[in-house]
Amino acid sequence: MRDLVRRIDAATPAGRDRALDALRAFAILGVVCGHWLVTALVADSGTVHGASPLRYMPELTPVSWVFQTLAVFFLVGGAVGARGYASARARGESYGRWMRARTGRLFRPVLVVLAVWAVAAGVMLVSGVDPDTVRALGKLVWSPLWFLLVFTALTAATPLVARLHPLWPLAVVLHVDLFRLGLDGPRWLGWINVAAGWLVPYCLGAAWARGGLRDRRTGWALLGGGAVVTAGLVLFAGYPASMVGVPGGTLSNLDPPTTAAVTFGLAQCGGALLLLGPLRRALARPGVWAAVALVNLSAMTIFLWHQTAMITVTSTALFLAGPLPGLHTVPDSPGWVAARLAWLPVFALVLLVFRAAFSAYETRGGGRSRVVRRGGSPALTPKSRHA
Repeated sequence: MRDLVRRIDAATPAGRDRALDALRAFAILGVVCGHWLVTALVADSGTVHGASPLRYMPELTPVSWVFQTLAVFFLVGGAVGARGYASARARGESYGRWMRARTGRLFRPVLVVLAVWAVAAGVMLVSGVDPDTVRALGKLVWSPLWFLLVFTALTAATPLVARLHPLWPLAVVLHVDLFRLGLDGPRWLGWINVAAGWLVPYCLGAAWARGGLRDRRTGWALLGGGAVVTAGLVLFAGYPASMVGVPGGTLSNLDPPTTAAVTFGLAQCGGALLLLGPLRRALARPGVWAAVALVNLSAMTIFLWHQTAMITVTSTALFLAGPLPGLHTVPDSPGWVAARLAWLPVFALVLLVFRAAFSAYETRGGGRSRVVRRGGSPALTPKSRHA
């Protein structure tokens, strides 16, 4: 292990901003833990259906504030995308080649998970599993993929939006909410915010890549201002306090993004900027950096397979032992929360198995890992300062 840590540290380019990788890892792991905590599969009368503890225990709403970390991911994506495109242009690389390289690592593992689940769904249906159960399980897997479509669209638009001020898409979000919520406009207007809402942190990241946002006062302004505005929208404008969707709720802050979700994201981005200094100091330690680097090498694999890991544990336990607390029961009590926390390490262990099986599809070439063998030991070989 010490040899692996040394090799990862030695293989990392001196100019790489390790804090970007740490923020990306934090965002991905936040989504994973959030889904595992607020998503339940309830076994009832021979079927399995989804449920959320946030519906039964609103006092758990702050959990959504901690684990809804998509704004941080888009912040990092904007910074990496803008830097990477500028670097590609400096090398004389075409837009098409740059875009193919950016999207290849995203969609190779997506095709794999979709193929595996197509087979799994067919086997379940042929075996007599209730179609509603198959639909509920499949939805857990494919519903998070909207995020990849939005991220790809924003990445493709990087040459156009890299210098766009974040206030412009924020103004779009404000006007859309005004018309659809304040003036009873058509509901479809909200889908404009799917692009405009996540464009706000993406443009912040691009501004960061251009050398902006360096002043800590900017970080404090985003954190404080975003938090105050979000609190005001929740307390006085009728927006939900939860930053994720809650089954049975009349309005979701995330589907599509609302003004409250965007201002909350701005607060998160401000907090992320304030953490850059401490993160860079911590990541100078080879052991800490090795852990972050290994998460980043399999970030999309972790994201794509984390729900499958939970489903695998849930279905296997149901088959072997019947309904168990924290896995198959209604999430309506502190006992369920305690039981679910005890199951998280099991989810993580199964996810590691999926990572070992499928992470090669995330690396360039579909099977060539960027963790290569040198003298019998693995070593990390990052391709770029801005990967």
